[in-house]
Amino acid sequence: MKQIHSMQNMQSHAPQMKEIQRKYKGDRQKLNEELMKFYKENNINPASSCLPLLAQLPIFIGLFYTLRAFAKHPPGGQAAIDRGDFHWLHFVPDITKHANSHWSGFVLLAIYVLSQVASTYFMSGTMQKSQRYLMMVLPFVFIPFILNFPTGLVLYWMTTNLWTVGQGLITRRLIPKVAPPATQKRSSRTPAKESANDGAPAEAEVPAPKPAPGPPRRVKRKKKAGR
Repeated sequence: MKQIHSMQNMQSHAPQMKEIQRKYKGDRQKLNEELMKFYKENNINPASSCLPLLAQLPIFIGLFYTLRAFAKHPPGGQAAIDRGDFHWLHFVPDITKHANSHWSGFVLLAIYVLSQVASTYFMSGTMQKSQRYLMMVLPFVFIPFILNFPTGLVLYWMTTNLWTVGQGLITRRLIPKVAPPATQKRSSRTPAKESANDGAPAEAEVPAPKPAPGPPRRVKRKKKAGR
């Protein structure tokens, strides 16, 4: 819930962030400095979306090595495999085998790719379009490598993505959306707009216009004597 709150906060400030990126696109260091200042002023934590990934990384690595060890030396020996101790819902005959060893592994792999694309679509609203498209293409690029992963690891990956998508959809309905800021916060680094005539700030107080002058007075000239 905290992650989605932070994501909604970033989405509400996306126009200001894009303006900063446009203004300092030629200076990478200055761009990072200005974005960090903007995050601090608006209580935005851009790293909050990465915390769940870091939390599950040790589980992912531990599961990978456990399944690989069970494939080489299964507990209970061959008798355990014959009894179906490593099957899953009678759909996957052995979760320690590679994903390409059975047709069920290809089905799980297809569901994984679709769930990964859906997860990226729902959870990456603040990304630029190019980054978003890249994240959606990466699951297809990883398919040749994932085929050699244990089927149980693909199963874990698939269920995690489906859980993430479902949790995001439900939580978004329960959490009120963060309203976009009414006015853009000004700071010392926000320059004032200057007028084209005298360089005065556009926000400066403009004096009241003077009343329009009346018709010009007619002056009667005195005629000189003898004329």
